Amino acid sequence: MADSIYITSAEGNTGKSTIALGVLDTLLRSVERVGVFRPVARSVHHPDYVLELLLAHLATGSAKSTPPLSYDECVGVSYDDVHLDPDAALGRIVARYKAVEAKCDAVVVVGSDYTDVGSPTELAFNLRVAANLGVPVLLVLGGRVGPGQGEVLNQSDRLGQSDPRGPEDIRQLTDVSLAELRNEHVSLLGVIINRADPARLDELIGSVRGVIDAPGSQLASVPVWAIPEDPYIVAPSMKSILKSTNGTLVNGDPALLSREALGVVVAAMSMVNVLPRLFDGAVVVIPSDRPQVLLAVLMANSSATFPSIAGIVLVGGFALPEEIERLVDGLAPSVPIIRTELGSYEAALRITHTPGRMAADSQRKHDTALALFEGHVDASVLLDRLRVSRADVVTPLMFEYTLLERARKNRKRIVMPEGDDDRILRAAATLLARDVADITILGEEFEVRSRAIGLGLDISKAQVVSPFDDVLRTRFAEEYAKLRAHKGVTIDQAMDVVTDVSYFGTMMVQLGLADGMVSGATHTTAHTIRPSFEIIKTRPDTSVVSSVFLMALADKVLVYGDCAVNPDPSAEQLADIAISASETAVEFGIEPRIAMLSYSTGESGKGADVDKVRAATELVRERRPDLLIEGPIQYDAAADADVAAAKMPGSAVAGRATVFIFPDLNTGNNTYKAVQRSAGALAIGPVLQGLRKPINDLSRGALVQDIVNTVAITAIQAATLSAVAAARTETAAVSA
Repeated sequence: MADSIYITSAEGNTGKSTIALGVLDTLLRSVERVGVFRPVARSVHHPDYVLELLLAHLATGSAKSTPPLSYDECVGVSYDDVHLDPDAALGRIVARYKAVEAKCDAVVVVGSDYTDVGSPTELAFNLRVAANLGVPVLLVLGGRVGPGQGEVLNQSDRLGQSDPRGPEDIRQLTDVSLAELRNEHVSLLGVIINRADPARLDELIGSVRGVIDAPGSQLASVPVWAIPEDPYIVAPSMKSILKSTNGTLVNGDPALLSREALGVVVAAMSMVNVLPRLFDGAVVVIPSDRPQVLLAVLMANSSATFPSIAGIVLVGGFALPEEIERLVDGLAPSVPIIRTELGSYEAALRITHTPGRMAADSQRKHDTALALFEGHVDASVLLDRLRVSRADVVTPLMFEYTLLERARKNRKRIVMPEGDDDRILRAAATLLARDVADITILGEEFEVRSRAIGLGLDISKAQVVSPFDDVLRTRFAEEYAKLRAHKGVTIDQAMDVVTDVSYFGTMMVQLGLADGMVSGATHTTAHTIRPSFEIIKTRPDTSVVSSVFLMALADKVLVYGDCAVNPDPSAEQLADIAISASETAVEFGIEPRIAMLSYSTGESGKGADVDKVRAATELVRERRPDLLIEGPIQYDAAADADVAAAKMPGSAVAGRATVFIFPDLNTGNNTYKAVQRSAGALAIGPVLQGLRKPINDLSRGALVQDIVNTVAITAIQAATLSAVAAARTETAAVSA
């Protein structure tokens, strides 16, 4: 039976989707098979956005880590079904939930959303469902009074926000909700006050504790948390505004429709009176018969001296003069420009009533929600209350979470040279929101930050450095000229070389301005790692720089090397690669059992290729007798216990290998890609090894999550190297 949790609230607009996302994320760190379920869907005509959000999060990284649940499987009934026959609807909910539960180790159940506004029986129905499912309830209390309405002409009012509740309001809401829980005989797992007043979190928690800790209460052990209001989570996106105004995107970058709009400016006035009213994140409503105002707003948005707006809505349905359209096209604005037939008042009214939903495609909301949940809810307490059974296997998602957690504990500064790539900006925003690492982005600051703001990303904590910064460029050129003096490199030549972002970023690592570098999203592997060969160089005990991929299969993580750097390594280089790969395995919590792969197993094969592998195996045994290693060995004998029993009985490695060393790049690269595609493995890498300081390469087809993982790996490598250096220094001091 699954260990499940039922998330419900006493009213609408409490932000249950934020809580559900955080709970799901927490469970995925410890449980192998996690599912989601909606007893009552919002609508039968449109997909339930909360369910879509949670299913999208389940698919992050690798769908292999979750059961194959379809959208339809995860829905119980509709509101119409409940109104028609509540008892029959309840029976169907239980049956459909049990089908999901049978596939999972844990299920996140998200209660109804109070689509029927004003229904006083909705909480009771949710609790009745929870009781019949036998699932404890996580009660969400709204820290705000109703949905934000706001005055559309007042820029101090922000979209989606409303008045905060005080401690007495929260106490009364707790009283009413707990009375319903008692009536339905439901077990209370915990209480979360969501969208709470940031300045009064402790007071609000205290007001709830005062109720649940009252004399005679059986709830003293129930934890209470409070998550503060965040303006971006409740703000609508420009895509939502496009839909709510029945508009059409007539100009601008469609990618920027994901940006959240924080407020409305109705520009039904002269140009000089509109400009002072602009603010960051505003959506500007402009009558389409005022082209001079449109041009002024576009010019202000492209200027470094004015705020960056989220979008423009042209109202009234008038066509712009042809000359104005040509002028706008020539300006090539990136800010979305939407045209609607609505008038100014109706458009502004619809915008202010556009809900700020947690959509699956809203990265900033997603990152912010997870960061808020991690920062204010104790995950270990939540898991203990659920009494979930921790998985013995390691799924791809679990491994990704382990990377992020380890990097977060040893926070390092990582430089990302490709600041002109949207994927880099998105990854940086996620890394900063989740406190994984400190980030330096290379690029012109105004351009980098403007693009990030336009994409709706928060990289305010990132350092942005120009590779043409005079002070750093001169310093780096002098250092590079010294390092390459034996090659005849002059200062003038070095001044040109170090403006290349790969060289600039590598020099930052060399001189301690960054702990590691991640590049390659838009550059070749050679372009990324060549500077490290010239500047960083190999560790004293290593003769070759090599790479591994961390292959996260459905239930374990393996190490494959070398799959990206050395085309045809010698026996000595293969030995180096094997030793480095074993150290990388240990670094990421994998017990190294090394298989030196070949086309034959044991003594059966002859020829130069197999002899090379045999010689490399003996070199590893001589240099590191503590390592478990077998070679030459075929892949099936290394990976499959039954084959190993026949081909190499009694081996400590055969059938149980965790580190696979390929004889050449052709074999390694093709094998990792074959396993990645055919077995659905998550391939993390290439992870470079053997350098004095960590530099890592990305695939030019890297996804945002790939970049996030690689930065986390680089930060972990940097922390390990720092610890080793500190230990050596301490040993030297003791010896002296």
